Amino acid sequence: MLRLRPALTARSLARRYATAAGPHALVLLEHRAGVIEPGSLSALTAAQQLGGQVTGLVLGAPSEVQGVVEKAKKLKGLTGVLHSSSEQYAHAIPEAVSPLLEKLLSDSTSYTHVVSAHSSSAKSILPRVAARLDLPAVSDITSVEHDSASNSTTFTRPIYAGNAISTVRAPGSVRVKVFTVRSTAFKASTADESAQVEATAVDPVEVADLPTQHVRTDLTKSDRPELGSAGRVVSGGRALKSAETFNATLEPLADALGAAIGASRAAVDAGYADNSLQVGQTGKVVAPELYIAIGISGAIQHLAGMKDSKLIVAINKDPEAPIFQVADVGLVADLYQAVPELVEKLKQ
Repeated sequence: MLRLRPALTARSLARRYATAAGPHALVLLEHRAGVIEPGSLSALTAAQQLGGQVTGLVLGAPSEVQGVVEKAKKLKGLTGVLHSSSEQYAHAIPEAVSPLLEKLLSDSTSYTHVVSAHSSSAKSILPRVAARLDLPAVSDITSVEHDSASNSTTFTRPIYAGNAISTVRAPGSVRVKVFTVRSTAFKASTADESAQVEATAVDPVEVADLPTQHVRTDLTKSDRPELGSAGRVVSGGRALKSAETFNATLEPLADALGAAIGASRAAVDAGYADNSLQVGQTGKVVAPELYIAIGISGAIQHLAGMKDSKLIVAINKDPEAPIFQVADVGLVADLYQAVPELVEKLKQ
């Protein structure tokens, strides 16, 4: 009898392991004007790579949530959609949104991962939620892999302005893994008109006397593609000398290519371009099919925001400029002559 006891225990453990629940990710689906943000679609793709269930979470004002939910129900990869509407959720203020997430991620939760794009909003919300639940958070990841045997998740993320890659492992002892996704590292999930998952309403958690109030949203309006998701980007640097020259030089080229316009930090600091156009470590990270750097020297800070572009073209009169080290095509020339000639060629 004594010799049989370990064997019975082993079989019992084996059965328990075989029925263990797999990963279940909760993805924060951000939206604006009724449209789900491209970054959230990339976060959904990252969540699918965990290999388990994926539930989307839609928060917002009562007037906009239902329309977004209908679109979310048709996204590939989702197995369910949660939604909660309240006027307090209209602008995704961290102090207003966090209590609902804390409730969803209580000790009895079935969710093993919380995922979002590495957006300005999520960078305020998820670390707050993780801290209040005494959980670690991993930011700006570029790959993810889940090991069901150990219930651990391994991430990679760039550090030191992209000059090194850090590998981070969240062990099985971390009950909920919280992470944000670099949207350029994952393809955006697409809609499947035949898909139709169940949507479940969740009661909002109202917060009395919010310490933070939304005052207004100022958006830079443009007919050009949005910089963060554009397939082509034309960026200018400090060599363009003034805001007038910046616009006069880059806009014709951007129009000819159907491209978004970006800028280096030096150009933004000098007042040539709006802060929303900054590409780099402290600006936006882009990875378009075509990136044209005009008059940009190629400081590490800027390279961190664009070096994953599929084709990099650099125009600079300094043959020693660092930008040429990452460029696929380089032209050593005076930009004031080269760019107009390029525009003329494109128009032909």
